[in-house]
Amino acid sequence: MTTRNSVTIGAQEWKIRNLNGRTFRNGDPVPLVTSAEAWAEAADMGLPACCFFEHIHWIGRSYGKLYNWYAVNDPRGLAPEGWHIPSDEEWEQLVSFLGGKEVAGNKLKSTKEWEEPVGTNESRFYALPGCCRDQHGEFRGIEDDNNWWKSWGYWWTSTGNDEKSAWCRSMHSSGSYVYRDAFLRGYGFSVRCVKEAR
Repeated sequence: MTTRNSVTIGAQEWKIRNLNGRTFRNGDPVPLVTSAEAWAEAADMGLPACCFFEHIHWIGRSYGKLYNWYAVNDPRGLAPEGWHIPSDEEWEQLVSFLGGKEVAGNKLKSTKEWEEPVGTNESRFYALPGCCRDQHGEFRGIEDDNNWWKSWGYWWTSTGNDEKSAWCRSMHSSGSYVYRDAFLRGYGFSVRCVKEAR
């Protein structure tokens, strides 16, 4: 089932857009960080931060914001009421339902915005290539000056790996693979929300 804002895939209901929220659930603002120095400082101090890719605000309408993991894991709650940031296990459930990590990426990726080849989006998940920001404040995922945002997409899970890193999923324009990697918590990735279980 697909609604205007979400899609049911297997037993899960997912938002069909990356998170673009400006506040935590209690109304406190999520710090919007532009300078590389301030982003690196937030990473060093374990403080929440978000940004638009390359500070281009219109990107947020389609691609959402990039959040560090400290924002994802903040006790004030980053996801809207009734939703949460998916765990590593919940992402694994999604990928497994779509046939496994070797093929699920093609089914998750949008039919637009990626460099060729684009995905089929048969899941109606609409995964987009939001790239990322590293813990030093540098933007990554740029492979072609003419298509600077169209190569990689990264999404945080809510699951930590060790004291300094947490798990994410990523997809690349060139294939159908869904990668599972642990990155430093100061990285800025996209966030996709899943519905709370009833």
